[in-house]
Amino acid sequence: MRSNPSYPVLRGIARGCAFLLVLTWMTSALPAAEAQPSPVDGIWLGTLAAGGQTLRVQLIVKSDAGGKESCALDSLDQGAMGLGCANVVFTTPDLSFDVPVVKGHWEGKLSADDKVLDGTWTQGGPLPLRFTRQPAALAAAPIPPASYDPALPPVSAADLQAVLAKDLAEALQSGELSPRTGAGVSIGVVEHGVRRVFSFGMAKTDSIFEVGSISKTFTGLILAQMVQQGKVHFDDPVRTLLPPGTVEKPAGAEITLLDLATQHSGLPRMPDNFHPADPANPYADYAAANLYAFIAKHGVAKPADAGFLYSNLGFGLLGQALAAHAGITYPALLKEEVMDPLDLKDTVVQLSGEEQSRFIEGHTANHQPAHAWDLDALAGAGAIRSTAADMLTYLEAQLHPESIQPGGGSAAGATLAAAIRNQHELRADAGPGMKIALAWLYDKDTGTYWHNGGTGGFSSYAFFNPQGDYAAVVLLNTTVGGPGGSFADRVGQHISERLAGKPVIALAK
Repeated sequence: MRSNPSYPVLRGIARGCAFLLVLTWMTSALPAAEAQPSPVDGIWLGTLAAGGQTLRVQLIVKSDAGGKESCALDSLDQGAMGLGCANVVFTTPDLSFDVPVVKGHWEGKLSADDKVLDGTWTQGGPLPLRFTRQPAALAAAPIPPASYDPALPPVSAADLQAVLAKDLAEALQSGELSPRTGAGVSIGVVEHGVRRVFSFGMAKTDSIFEVGSISKTFTGLILAQMVQQGKVHFDDPVRTLLPPGTVEKPAGAEITLLDLATQHSGLPRMPDNFHPADPANPYADYAAANLYAFIAKHGVAKPADAGFLYSNLGFGLLGQALAAHAGITYPALLKEEVMDPLDLKDTVVQLSGEEQSRFIEGHTANHQPAHAWDLDALAGAGAIRSTAADMLTYLEAQLHPESIQPGGGSAAGATLAAAIRNQHELRADAGPGMKIALAWLYDKDTGTYWHNGGTGGFSSYAFFNPQGDYAAVVLLNTTVGGPGGSFADRVGQHISERLAGKPVIALAK
């Protein structure tokens, strides 16, 4: 749930010369074209100018056999392709559509000669965006390689704040964390039992952030807990946890809980009935009834060739199914199985009044205030809010499950250590050089487990390395931006490399 200047982007993390794409919060693919295309169908190219930058934006519009329009947006210079549209309305000559993943809206008119779409793109503020018809689609611009600074001897957790203050000096003065941006970052790091929590920019050490798709690792741990407690099994078909009659049993292989937790279910990234009423808060009105309606139509047959496909839908379904089986809501299940045993006081889905006062304002990638995201049926994919301190406690438990001392007399604490060890078992491939455990991605070269996240106003990165006995979390109140991906990703990777004494990805532009 995976940044840039408030334009369409995808999430990723640079790994040397490779780039593992973790696509998040996407809608489904475009349908087949109508036999008699409408006048607006086709490939369109425009240029968006803002903040001293120009970005090429490609729009692909199709209509289905019934004449219903759909579209997808490509931010070519940022490598963000296939950002799905919602609420597409074409009544000659007027066209409008939303792009929920970036909280954008375009509306305008088709010219009399059908060659120009002239209108306005609104994302934080209105900007002119004029499209012209093209004969063929363009490919994304290549992602520039990351630049690296020289290695230092391995930096301890106790010394990291001072080292990062120097490494972030340019970003704090004129870059991603400068006063004009409203941005702030909270960082938690632990190494050999020494923990530090500190912040830069507008953040405070107790600021609460949306952690986005790092929530998936919590959902994976809930699954591991319920397996350890004998409440479910990894090979249980997800169908059997849903309300009776939700979806028919398929003829062959069907999607299991383990398939969902390892991103090998074959489900699309997002359901095709995802049509947010408010693009600024796109998940708020996607309820269990919507999810069950999609599953009933789509079915739960597992494709024979189901490989790794990052699916917010899949993890949302997993969280909803586990909650339905337990007979409580996802937030209540999360509290019972993870928050209470680890005594995490500031890790929640819904904020209390006091927590709301510490919830730092999120920002779009062009540094405009962003609406918080509320998730309902897809909560298991990205609904959690937390602090750097709480997230660090969570990561310490990942490093040393044997040291867990359950908080509050929680009954679920008795199985937590075994569940965490079970969660770390590598279960499938997840791209070049990567494996996946239960939600956690694993870098085979470094021995690091990691996950990142992004919402409309926040981005995050968390990792732990059992062999090196260190972990860190980076929470940023700015969404994903730029062709290099999320600044939170870069800071997280930078910290990992500082702790290991390796050359570090540069934080200055």
